[in-house]
Amino acid sequence: MSNQERTQMRVLVVGASGTIGGAVVEALEPRHEVVRASRTGKIAVDIGDPASVDRMFGEVGEVDAVVCAAAHARLVSLTDVSDEQFAEGLRDKLIGQATLLTRSLRHLRDGGSVTLTAGNFTRPSPGSAIGVLVNEGLQGFVRAAVPDLPRGIRANVVSPGWVRETLIALGGDPDGGVPARDVARAYVSCVEGTTTGQNIVP
Repeated sequence: MSNQERTQMRVLVVGASGTIGGAVVEALEPRHEVVRASRTGKIAVDIGDPASVDRMFGEVGEVDAVVCAAAHARLVSLTDVSDEQFAEGLRDKLIGQATLLTRSLRHLRDGGSVTLTAGNFTRPSPGSAIGVLVNEGLQGFVRAAVPDLPRGIRANVVSPGWVRETLIALGGDPDGGVPARDVARAYVSCVEGTTTGQNIVP
């Protein structure tokens, strides 16, 4: 049975306590059972730690879809970046999400889906090089992963730009951002739709 044939899906949202994750939960909950996971939530997970991901799935069990909105990569100038900051950006957002996808395959029902989070830099800016490396790496990883996915499982990546609520929190101009609820629609379309191997820019 495909996701399209189910009236309700069981969706795991990783990073559910964040700005985007919270908006995704709010958008999905009227139609689906949503399982929330985050670093500090009742179901705790650190996607940079494979053992933590395994513990999360041991607690959650089978799901129809996995959404990861937990990832972030800090803005750091290449002239100032430390080895640890460089490794952190790769581990938490790139390798962590790639690991989440591979671990998800054991716990997804037939026809399930995984939606990861990259980002969209419209033009290079100071401190963005590591973020661009991670984002484009994730986009390429998802495209290349599709032929390996079993049992009709799909994978996509959403690449938001600046989110309005984040800009407000940072004291920036909110007019340059997309509202979180609009970004969340891209994730919902990946969960409820049929696309695979795509990079969605809200």
